[in-house]
This record gives sequence, structure tokens and C-alpha cells, in this order.
Amino acid sequence: MIKLAHVCIESADLDATERFYECLGLRRQFEFRNPAGLLIGYYLRFDDETFLEVIRVESVRDEGAVRHFAIESDDVEALRARLLAAGFEASEKRLGGDETWMVTCRDPNGVFIELHEYGARSMQRHGGVCVIDYTPRPRSA
Repeated sequence: MIKLAHVCIESADLDATERFYECLGLRRQFEFRNPAGLLIGYYLRFDDETFLEVIRVESVRDEGAVRHFAIESDDVEALRARLLAAGFEASEKRLGGDETWMVTCRDPNGVFIELHEYGARSMQRHGGVCVIDYTPRPRSA
């Protein structure tokens, strides 16, 4: 067996970050505290044993090594509604070139997230070639 265990993101606001991910159905599994008792982070649990680790920092970097990550759901429109009701922004639901329904958003730390809803024709289930209009941009110095 091999699967994703966790992704770690930085947060300057642990409360807002947890509130955002609660809208998506994640719940705190355990937390990290320093010897003085200060909360410095936590693991948020998906439905299985996959986690999002959130670690406290004074200020979040402009851009990290993770470009984005995707969360699969059987109802992205419901997740979108929960985010909007909680005061967060989320895109309209659209069908991607990979035949997957998608809503996009950013968490309070600026992390870009795709909410995916796989359908009968989704390439994630069947493979294929997805043609996209994309040209890699050069790295800035």
C-alpha cells in the first residue's frame, strides 16, 4: 500500500485556518503544543487516514513549494456553499478539461485548493490525455 500521508502548510492564524478547513469537513485529530503550552499546530483529518498538518509561523511565505492541492468530494457545490456561508470566497463550479467538476478557493494563508468531484468520465478514474493551454513560466531569480 502507498498513499499520501499528509501535506504540511504554514499558518499565521491557526483559528481562521481551522475554521476554513472545518467548512470542508476536516476535523482536528491532534495538536502540537510547546513546553509553555502554546498551540503551535495541529493535524486535520480527512475521512480516511490522510491528514493536513498546519504549523504556526509569524508570517506565511509569499509562495512555497506546493503550488496547490486538491480535495475530492462527492458534492463540491455543497462545500462551496459552506465556504460562502462562512464568509470565505470560492469559484463557481465548472467542468475541467479532465472531465472533473471543480471549485477553487484559497485558504486564509493563501494556499490554492481545488475541490474535485469525479464523475463517470473523469480522467482520474479512466486515464487518457488532457489537453490544456499551459506553458511553464520561467523561475524568477
